[in-house]
Amino acid sequence: MKRFFIVILYALLFGLSLQAFHFKLDHPIAEDISRLMPVKMKAIQAEDNEEAIKRIILEANENDDPISIGGMQHSQGGQTLYPNGILLDMKRYDKVLDLDVKGKRITVQSGATWADLQEYINPYGLALKVSQSQNIFTIGGSLSVNVHGRDIRHHALIETVESFRLLNAKGQVLTVSRKENSELFSSVIGGYGLFGVILDVTLQLTDDELYKIKTKSLHYDEYTSYFKKEVLQNDDVKMHLARISVAPGSYLDEMYVTDYYRANDQAQLSNYDTLKRETIIAVPKFFLGLSRYNDWGKERFWETQETYTANINGNLISRNNAMRSDSAFMDYSNPSKTDVLQEYFVPIDQFADYIDDLRKTLSDEKDFNLLNITIRYVEQNDESMMSYAKEDMFALVMLINQGTDNESKENSGRVIRKMIDVTLNHNGSYYLPYYGYPTKRQLYEAYPRTEDFFQLKKKYDPDNRFMNLFFEEYHP
Repeated sequence: MKRFFIVILYALLFGLSLQAFHFKLDHPIAEDISRLMPVKMKAIQAEDNEEAIKRIILEANENDDPISIGGMQHSQGGQTLYPNGILLDMKRYDKVLDLDVKGKRITVQSGATWADLQEYINPYGLALKVSQSQNIFTIGGSLSVNVHGRDIRHHALIETVESFRLLNAKGQVLTVSRKENSELFSSVIGGYGLFGVILDVTLQLTDDELYKIKTKSLHYDEYTSYFKKEVLQNDDVKMHLARISVAPGSYLDEMYVTDYYRANDQAQLSNYDTLKRETIIAVPKFFLGLSRYNDWGKERFWETQETYTANINGNLISRNNAMRSDSAFMDYSNPSKTDVLQEYFVPIDQFADYIDDLRKTLSDEKDFNLLNITIRYVEQNDESMMSYAKEDMFALVMLINQGTDNESKENSGRVIRKMIDVTLNHNGSYYLPYYGYPTKRQLYEAYPRTEDFFQLKKKYDPDNRFMNLFFEEYHP
């Protein structure tokens, strides 16, 4: 009898476990890289051909299912998620369709990554005009957030796009360019997947080149004049980035810059054009890890960055390799904490005053764990409906460590809203792919055409077939 009850109990437990397993299969939990907002989806679907993707859209129409679109899912504010919706995972849709070497243009499916493109075009002596500093992201995702990078002559990604094909909510495929469906061109690029599925994109390319790296240390109040004179007015400088210290001993004061000059002897390019992968990962990963825990670690991390920058001064590097940074050293796994990003854009002439105000704002925020600030340049461009570059701007990319509990999120939100207000007070703006800490007021002030953007969403997708948590949070 005892054995009988044990068998019955085991069967019940097995049945409950199986039921829970099938429930998880039927209701998968999806989350972005920040892990701050796990969302229960109806399904996650990935296809590698256009007709299959179209069927997903048509079936969603029949079942009245919302659709969110995801690539690498490094957006951190629910831009690729919506509760009980279909997550359309585009990573398998990744073929290069055409390369015009003479015309320097490529057509590629939206699930391909920048790394895929670089490996394809590098043998032809071609390079990307614009991409993020890391090359792990999908082309469709990068269009959806209208990325920018290190190149100071080519700015927002939208500038390099000739056309793309869009699968809309009705299952129709539209060709979109500056001349054809132009409203969609300006709203889909930087539109966070709210207008349809970007199927494939035709991008302008440029020549691969050999660069000489030059680095320099300076103080924050010297940066604007240095940049205007030594970088913008020098046609030989092709790429640029800077970092400003968050270590207590030099907090928002010391900086170093890294400039990429076109090398005099381009014949040496063949000695440097093999695509590299970063191999020195353990050291920066170790010191970045230390910086998460205390001020001593932040000092050591800044010293490590300065030493590395000094050591690469004078090095030669190809354009493709300069646009090929590996983010592996930033990988971080902690059950109760996560790293999040913020990015603020400030007019270049207001940089020093902005840093002074930012320093005052953060001086009393002892629990706000700011790990790193990287600075790039973006030229004014209003071609995208949701353009972040209202004038020539410095872009400050901030890496922040925070807890995943509600109290930590509330604290981070409070500080971030203060920083955004400082940015807006300097006629700046902020980047949208991150957690929904900003208020609606801040969104509409940073992006004056937000109302028009949402009106176009209503015009082209009246049933809200394409949905995400960003839209849910901020639409009227």
